[in-house]
Amino acid sequence: MGVVLFSIFASLLILLCMAIPVGVALGIAAMIGMLMTGMDLGMFIQRLYNTFDSFPLLAVPFFILAGDIMQKGEISNSLLGFCRSLVGHLRGGLSHVSVLTCLFYGALSGSAPATTAAVGGLMIPAMEKDGYPKPYSTAINAASGCLGVLIPPSVPLILYGSTVGCSISDLFIAAILPGLIVGCVFIAMGYFTCVRNNYGIMRPKDSAKERLRAFWNARYSLLVPVIVLGGIYGGITTPTEAGCVAVVYALFVELCITRSLTWAKFKRIMFSSLLTTGVIFFIIATANALSIVLIYCNAHILLCAAITSISINPVIIVFILTLVFLILGTFVETAVTILVVSPMLMPLLPIIGMDPVQFGLFMLVMLATGFLTPPVGLNLFVACGITGLSLTEIAWKCLPYCAAMAIVGLAVAFIPSITMCFL
Repeated sequence: MGVVLFSIFASLLILLCMAIPVGVALGIAAMIGMLMTGMDLGMFIQRLYNTFDSFPLLAVPFFILAGDIMQKGEISNSLLGFCRSLVGHLRGGLSHVSVLTCLFYGALSGSAPATTAAVGGLMIPAMEKDGYPKPYSTAINAASGCLGVLIPPSVPLILYGSTVGCSISDLFIAAILPGLIVGCVFIAMGYFTCVRNNYGIMRPKDSAKERLRAFWNARYSLLVPVIVLGGIYGGITTPTEAGCVAVVYALFVELCITRSLTWAKFKRIMFSSLLTTGVIFFIIATANALSIVLIYCNAHILLCAAITSISINPVIIVFILTLVFLILGTFVETAVTILVVSPMLMPLLPIIGMDPVQFGLFMLVMLATGFLTPPVGLNLFVACGITGLSLTEIAWKCLPYCAAMAIVGLAVAFIPSITMCFL
């Protein structure tokens, strides 16, 4: 089996280096493994079919569609004004506005690159106008975009829950506090950076009346997390049903209240959502097929044995996993790592004393640093596309935020109450 595993990973590495699409590379690697082990290739087709026969995974296209409707409509536009009224008067105010807006926007999109594009597209030019250096503005918005996957509803959490058989509702609830902690850490970092370097223009503090007006203008967007998380936490809806409700709510607001959704815009939204969903589900299907081959080859046993051969101390194992996740996040897309690696690491949970929910949040926070590190670094590509700055320059500026997320990830691993206090 060692030769088979080597062939699988070698072929996958070669294909990815050749810039073959991730889903195709995973599928080819899975078929190579099947042929070498004598598995029936019909299992590959069966796996493709069975992947989509999953009720929890139906939440993915619904949340993607809801996020696209709100992103391209008017619901999300008022968030910027509301966040500015709350923290815009502080030193580094627009820096804090970026983080706070991404926190709220993460509850709409569930995607890190989408959050970076939506918020960064507005905030980076506004920050430059107020005297913030372009590299700093780009870096803080790229880092804040990671909150799109840390704040529920989160597409990676849906993938993790459906892969390891963990409650997606519990994952969403458990993700609230870690996401807020990361947001608060980013705000603190922005404050000290702006104070030290005298970035930005101090603006007058909004009155209570102005804040209430901004809150009222943003009421439709602020209701989204209340409806989604309130329905899930209250036991009224499942995550999939909450995704349906979010789509209906977004359509109702954009069609009947703001009246910003035209037929031409709706067609563009549907095409964009279908394209994103198709890519994600193709990766899910091929990654699941590859994971079946790897488990058949006992890769999960070998991986766990390799880790425990170094040490059986839970603390050391957590630090080893941290290093593994940071490396994988740098070179592999988050969704692929979750789909392929998370089932292989489940045998380690009794050794390190982690609940699957806690482990899922630990894994996600660590992998989220990969949105800020080349060569994958999707947030970097989006932010650099907005500003035209070089990828290398912004990647260096983002390293402190990667370190901050890694520290929060370790806190999630060692302090169970961060994720389990609401469960």
